[in-house]
Amino acid sequence: MSNKILEDMVRVKQIKREIIKDFSPAKKQNSNINIKINTNPIADMHPVNEGTETINTTTDMPVNISPSSNRRISTYDDGTCDIEVEEKMQKGGSRYGLWFVALLSIIFLIFSVSFLFTKATITITPKTEELVLNQNLSAVKDMNATGLSFDLVALSGEEEKTIEAGQEEDVETKAKGTIVIYNNFSSNPQSLDVETRLLGSNDKIYKTDAKIVIPGKAKDGTPGSIEVGIHAGEVGEEYNSGPLDLKVFGFKGTPKYEKFYARSKGEITSGFKGRIRTVNPEAKNVAFNELKDTLEIKLLEKVTNQIPEGFVLFKDAVFLTVDEEVIDNSVSTSSVPVKVKGTLYGFLFDEKKLSAQIAAVATSDYDGSPISIPNMKDFIFSPPNTLSSSSSRETKN
Repeated sequence: MSNKILEDMVRVKQIKREIIKDFSPAKKQNSNINIKINTNPIADMHPVNEGTETINTTTDMPVNISPSSNRRISTYDDGTCDIEVEEKMQKGGSRYGLWFVALLSIIFLIFSVSFLFTKATITITPKTEELVLNQNLSAVKDMNATGLSFDLVALSGEEEKTIEAGQEEDVETKAKGTIVIYNNFSSNPQSLDVETRLLGSNDKIYKTDAKIVIPGKAKDGTPGSIEVGIHAGEVGEEYNSGPLDLKVFGFKGTPKYEKFYARSKGEITSGFKGRIRTVNPEAKNVAFNELKDTLEIKLLEKVTNQIPEGFVLFKDAVFLTVDEEVIDNSVSTSSVPVKVKGTLYGFLFDEKKLSAQIAAVATSDYDGSPISIPNMKDFIFSPPNTLSSSSSRETKN
């Protein structure tokens, strides 16, 4: 009996080895193998206990399971005993793979949804209306005013060119200028006759161009003052001067001498004695007009480039004031330089305020909503006649 049992045990071990060999190490997978050996009726001849032996081993083996299974069971029957082999597959790899696929799906879904909302088309149809405006609008020079207002811009410049001169001739001219004379003596006015002599700080004598009355001091002590033109007492360039102070020569030696005084406004010029080249009056006028046109175009371009955003400058709302026309015919060459100095003034309007004012005047149901007038710059600006003409202050030779 003992020999028979030993033979059975040997046979079981051989079967175990054969089973393990059946799993090829070609594939590297970590699996648990449970082997159950159920004894057959041979045990009836030998009084041994039925039982189950489990062998756990880790080996490399080929695994062929369906996606929904994580184990494989194989049965071996050699006529002596039934051997059941259960292979449990590790679940870790499948679980991580499912999470990875789920994550990719979520990312793709987010990307798809965000792509759908990357852009949107909104169609806005503004309310349009054609208006006929034939009314006068008034504005004040105050950009902080609630109603229609304007701002005044000013830009100065000068232009120069040369023209052909004629024959030489002898010329004598007196220097001239403008002064402001003050009365700090009393509250009583003081009259001065034409040709009143004034002593300049350059020790030259000048004379007033007209009879004047100098107002007296104000109650707060402010000196009375008046403006008057003057000319040099003699001809010649030595009377030309920069700004200077003057006293009334006739008051010298009296208390009034220190209390009546004058200051020139700018330079005193045009004094000359000598030979100069004559200039044809018609050629001179043509040259001055050309210079004024050129100066206005250049100043307008500069002003236009400086207009703030949201403001409009109408093409008819600019005016050139000629400050000075100068012709230097004292040169000895055949060409004479002529120069024009001027200032360009322009009226700037706030485009939003002007649009709202036009809408309020032209329509009866305007509710104050924002409004846009595309062709506003083409409007005709008609200022008062006093502003529409340019003027020439002085022509200096």
